[in-house]
Amino acid sequence: QVQMVESGGGLVQAGSSLRLSCALSGGTFSRHGLGWFRQAPGKEREFVAAINWSGGTTRYTDSVKGRFTVSRDNARNTVYLQMNSLEPEDTAVYYCAARELITAALPPNSPHAYVYWGQGTQVTVSS
Repeated sequence: QVQMVESGGGLVQAGSSLRLSCALSGGTFSRHGLGWFRQAPGKEREFVAAINWSGGTTRYTDSVKGRFTVSRDNARNTVYLQMNSLEPEDTAVYYCAARELITAALPPNSPHAYVYWGQGTQVTVSS
């Protein structure tokens, strides 16, 4: 019943920006931690960013620190990923995910911490 739908991906040149959105439906997510993951061809799914229920705490993988910003609008049940200074290495399918309190013991960079997943949106960065 819970659904998450990503949007905002596309094809851009290196140095450009994209803003990904993920709309959540089927419930209220104001108390859910949210995360972004990505997966490039031939690679494992990689943690990108996470944000806690209030939006006051964020975490990023080292490769995107200073370039990406995760935020959320609980009134709209939406989480965002602002991606600046995009690099070809950022090319991947990006997924949003939501966790629940039952997985609170798991670190936010673990895909096992997340219960609900979107279908992904393609981001391609050309050189």
